[in-house]
Order: sequence, then C-alpha cells, then structure tokens
Amino acid sequence: MQSLPVNTVRFVMQQLMLLMLLLMPLTGHGDEMLMPETFAGQIKALATANYTQKEQLIAMLAVTEDEQVLAVFKTMLAGLLYVETSSERIVMAEESGDRYRIVDALDNSKLGVVDSAAIKKIAVNNKLRGILKTEIAKLNLRSKKSAIRLAAVNELISSPSDASVSLLREMQTRENNAEVLTLINQGLAIADVSAADKAVRLQAISLLEQSLMPQAKQALESVLVKNSAGVYEEQDLEIITSARKAVANIKTRLQINSAAETVFFGISLGSVLLLSAIGLAITFGVMGVINMAHGELMMLGAYTTYMIQFMFPQWLNYSLFIAIPAAFIISGLFGIAIERGVIRFLYGRPLETLLATFGVSLILQQLVRTTISAQNVIVSAPSWMSGSLQINPALSITYNRLYIIIFSLIVFGGLIYILKKSVLGLQVRAVSQNRDMARAMGVRSARVDALTFGLGAGIAGVAGVALSQLTNVGPNLGQSYIIDSFMVVVFGGVGNLWGTLVAAMSLGVINKFLEPVAGAVLAKILVLVFIILFIQKKPRGLFPQKGRAAEN
Repeated sequence: MQSLPVNTVRFVMQQLMLLMLLLMPLTGHGDEMLMPETFAGQIKALATANYTQKEQLIAMLAVTEDEQVLAVFKTMLAGLLYVETSSERIVMAEESGDRYRIVDALDNSKLGVVDSAAIKKIAVNNKLRGILKTEIAKLNLRSKKSAIRLAAVNELISSPSDASVSLLREMQTRENNAEVLTLINQGLAIADVSAADKAVRLQAISLLEQSLMPQAKQALESVLVKNSAGVYEEQDLEIITSARKAVANIKTRLQINSAAETVFFGISLGSVLLLSAIGLAITFGVMGVINMAHGELMMLGAYTTYMIQFMFPQWLNYSLFIAIPAAFIISGLFGIAIERGVIRFLYGRPLETLLATFGVSLILQQLVRTTISAQNVIVSAPSWMSGSLQINPALSITYNRLYIIIFSLIVFGGLIYILKKSVLGLQVRAVSQNRDMARAMGVRSARVDALTFGLGAGIAGVAGVALSQLTNVGPNLGQSYIIDSFMVVVFGGVGNLWGTLVAAMSLGVINKFLEPVAGAVLAKILVLVFIILFIQKKPRGLFPQKGRAAEN
C-alpha cells in the first residue's frame, strides 16, 4: 500500500485542528450556559451546573431580592443542599438519624423525610465555599435588621481579611445605626493599626482604647512585640507610648468587668443558698427543729421537675411554671407527713430530731433510687432560659442565673408577706414565741406546727426546681446543700429571714472571690473557718432575734 506524503498528512492534521477550534464554542467545556433570569430557574440550574457555572449562579442569586437566598447560601455552605432525584427539585436537607428531613429550597415548604438514595448532594469546592461566605456576609450586611448587621460585622472582625476590610469600608458610608457604626469603626481601626500612615495609626490606637473587644487588645499588643534582644520591633516612640497607654486602660477596664462578673456569679450562688436556706430558716429558726432531711425535700422538688418534663415533653417551655406549684405541694405534703409522723414526738429534743430526720433523709434517697433511678437524670432548660445577655464584649450575664436571682427574691418576698401579713404567719409567730399563751388564746398549736413545717418543706421543693436548672439531679442532690444551708441560717441569725438573705448573698460573693485564688474546695473551707470564728464573737449571728423568746 502506498503511503501518503508527509506534507499531505501534516496538512490534513492542521485542517482537523482548525475545525476543532472552530467547533469548540459549540461543544466547549460546558462553562458557558444560558443563564436563567428568574429566581426559581437559577435555583434549579444549580443541579446541573459545574463549578464555574455555580459561581455565576451564586453571583446572580446574590443580587436577587428574594429573602430565601440567604437560607439557600447557608445550606449550600453547610453541604446540605440537595436535588431530589425523582422530581429534580432543589431541597434543603437536615439529618434525622439515618434519613433526611427535606424542605423545598424555593418556598421552605416541608416535603417530609426521605432516604439518602432519594436525594443527591450539590457539590461545593473550597473556592465556592469562600465565595459563599463572602456573599452571606454581604447579604447580612444589607439586612434591614440591625441585630443581623451587628452579628455580620462581628463575624467579619473575627475573620480579618482584605475582603472583610473592604466590606466594612463600603458599609461604613451607608450605615445609620449608631451601635453598628461604632462596631464598624472599631473593626476598621483594628486594620488601621498596621497602616502605613502614622496619623491613621495613632487615630486607630486612640479609638481602640475605648474598645473591650479581644481583637482590639490583640491588635494593640501586636504593636508592642519585642525581638529576641528585648527591643520593640516598632520604631516610632509615639506609637509605642500610645499603644502602651491604650493596653493599660483596656486591662483596667477588663479587671473591672471581671470583678462585676464575679459579683454576679456570687449573687447567683447566694440566691441558690437563699432558696435552699430560707425553708430551713423556718423549721430550724422558728420551730427549733434540726431537719437533716431538708436537702432531700429539695431533691423531691428537682425530681418533680424531671417527672413533669418526662410526662409532658411537648410543654418544655412551660414546664417550670407547672413544676413550681407541683413541687411546693409535693414537698410540702412530705414535710407535713414527716412532722406528724416523727417530729411532733421530739419537740424540745434537738439532738433526737437530728438523728430521726437523718434517718428520714436516707429513706427518701432510697425511695427515689427505687422508684425512679439510682443514676442522675437530665432536666432540660426551657428555651427562654438559654443564652446570655451581652452587656459588652467582656461581660455577659447568663439568663438561667439571672432568672434564678429574680425568682429567689420573689420567693423571699412572698414568704415575708405570709409571715407578716397572713393569719398563718401571725399564728406561727405566736406559737414560736410562747406556745402556752398561744394555746390559751385558742391557737391550735399542733395544726400550726404541721403547716409551718409543711411551708418550710414546700419552699425547699421550690428551691429544688431552681437547682434542677443549675446542677445534676440525682438522689444525692440535697447532701450538697444541707451544710451550706445551716451555715447561712446560723451566720445570718437563727429565725431572722432578713439575716438569711444578707448571709446568703454575702457568703456567695465571698466564696466566688476566693475560688480563683484558693480553689473551690479550699474556698469552702475558708468560708467555714470564717463562720466558726464569727460565731465565737457573735453566737447569735448577724441579726439576732430580740425579745423574751430569743433570750429563751
């Protein structure tokens, strides 16, 4: 067979290559596609688009006015955007065990739960993730809600980059909310600390001196970095002096905020001590009964909260409003039963009441272990008790502790009202001061004793509801607070409720200030030693009762 000349072969190859180049725009790599103009079409196009086309679609969606765009971008960034294989519908998925709960990406309509085989993930690479993060930040910065814009600015400041600085400068010109604008200025000042212009740097340092953001302090400290020889790397003495002054001022303000936070935690601990001790102040201070089962009555209140949440899980956000009266009634009935069955035979014999109520406490612990569980149980916090109130970047107050402080003061005020204004309160005071005279005046002292003990026990149950939101709920819950409760009552003055309030708050704050220095265990020991020494000087406590009954 005769071979073709080399020149002919070369010519044919050149013509074929030219033809391929001419046809390439028609066949191509698939990077060019007819982009849909509607929001629904752009969302649907994500299913078949390649990475380059997805970039174009994201850019088109970012300028769409539809509020659903932000949800789609966040879902896509999280890798949870899928296409439903049967309908080719774009869906946002959420893992539900081995299956997925899906909603329509266009209108958020619920589509039920499907297997993984029914949906196919829309792939995202690192470049797309970066683009999505930027577009999400832009959408948040354009939000009509100032809280969303504020969170977006915080996010940009926590992830500094040239792009984030550009976004902040762009937003600075159109922002009209004072709080958001202040945060933007601080974010730009953090970037300007390392600017080339000295005047800009000094202005940025001056602005950051008023900020408590961790990033502000870090930016200022970067100016004060020293080399291996101990010499500042920064050459300008004026900038060094300004930065040192700014850092010193920030540290002082941080210490003040830290002290305020410690005081808050101390008051929150004091409120817990108040709730646990206020019922004991009645039974021990007014009736003279050493009730070692007081902690177990608190435990019953905590378990009442658990049982209500267990029986009515759909009412979680309202469970505490049901648990408070329920715990008061249940613990109060147990208290009346203890008084009628044990205590009434032992009035005037405090050591014997101590041993008897200690035995009752063991019985109650075993009752819970047998009927419910020997292990700790989980008590969930309602959504309105979750999170914290951000005062400033260096100080936040948790809602659960804040609500417990308010709740403890409400309980204290209610108890004061009952004892001072109600008929029961008048009879309690009469019996505690002179039992024989009260009987002569027609007061049924046995009934008053039972109701008084039941009132103290009911308040202990209410304290257990509050404790269930702060600590583990188990059979030994009460043992952790019984000693502290006795200390509060004795320190404040036996039988004086106002003394109990002052003592609880004082011991709580003192304990929280000692913990960072001495540790949790040693701090409690030091508080106990302090109380022992104090009682040596003032045996009747901070606010001793007055009158003939107190002398007796």
